[in-house]
Amino acid sequence: MTHEEKINALDVVLQPVIENGSNGLADVFAAVLNIAMRIEREQYLKAGAYERSENRTGHANGFKPKQLKTRMGALDVKVPQVRGIAPFHPGVLEQGQRSEKAVKLALAEMYVQGVATRRVKRVMEKMCGFEVSSTQVSKASKELDVELEKWRNRPIGCVKALIVDARYEKVRVDGSVVSCAVLIASGILEDGRRSVLGVSVSISEAEVHWREFFISLKNRGMHGVQFVASDNHEGLKAALKSALPGAVWQRCQCHLQRNAQAYVTKKDKKEEVAADIRAVFNAPSLDEAQRLLELAVDKYKDKQTKLAVWMEENIPEGLAVFSLPESMRKRLRTTNMAENLNRQIRRRTRTASLFPNEASLLRLVTAVVNEISDEWEAGNVYLNVKEMKL
Repeated sequence: MTHEEKINALDVVLQPVIENGSNGLADVFAAVLNIAMRIEREQYLKAGAYERSENRTGHANGFKPKQLKTRMGALDVKVPQVRGIAPFHPGVLEQGQRSEKAVKLALAEMYVQGVATRRVKRVMEKMCGFEVSSTQVSKASKELDVELEKWRNRPIGCVKALIVDARYEKVRVDGSVVSCAVLIASGILEDGRRSVLGVSVSISEAEVHWREFFISLKNRGMHGVQFVASDNHEGLKAALKSALPGAVWQRCQCHLQRNAQAYVTKKDKKEEVAADIRAVFNAPSLDEAQRLLELAVDKYKDKQTKLAVWMEENIPEGLAVFSLPESMRKRLRTTNMAENLNRQIRRRTRTASLFPNEASLLRLVTAVVNEISDEWEAGNVYLNVKEMKL
């Protein structure tokens, strides 16, 4: 296959990545590009850094700073220099716009399927056009981890509302396969835009893990949280009381609807029960919602006793959203924001049925939510939080 044919084929493979974009990862892209150029220089010199080799054709001679203008913005890279041999011109730079696409493809595939070094190796070979060692891949991953760690520890300011959720992935820990919890916190910032505030990987959703997660957010400067939406997980609820005692807690109304169906004993009654609960949630005021709830409990207390008891004990936890202005209720009465985020994460993680360790899982999830968060923060205002006064 000719060089031109390879590029055309690569363009076809890259098209979904190019269309969807990976905005916000400029620093990570620059890091990968720097690694690719250093690897290419080693191939050009036929020897690694500080390696004694009879086949060496020249010597490394530092780096020259260069700024690349791309659709992602300006990228500051370090172009490797050589001495004792003809001038070195990294192929990834010579490809111009194609190099940007190659970096995006490499990163996307590293995150999607790159939990195994051999897979990342194949991806970087596709990008660089020559053989890459496992050691070089590991080094690249470590440098990427530095950028991702920097993003996870970035400062947080005022957060008006918090939406938290967790999902589980299979991870090998100490020789055994376990389900690890990925804890994710998204928030509505002071300017009304959304942001993924933090992500953590832990063995479970126990209170201690949620509490440590919330404390880490506060240590990074998160303050002003007035409202929190989540599912009904006991460890999470206990951690919220400890770490964010002043915030109003809203139990996700979608989860309440799903949970209620487990208490409906007759199939032909399921839609009717769902409609009654929906009427409570869609009420114009808290007083009306409570009135409709009392009617629903009274309606089912004889023939659907367990359902009536469950509704009376649990539905009120989904009514905290009535403390907010009506214009804000629809977007904060559920954890749909977190659910949508989880779906996007799942599309990337499903290619890796088993993660070799917790670090690889954290790397992948961080990369995904980093990209999404940057899009949110650069996008339109999600809520007018100036009206929020609890």
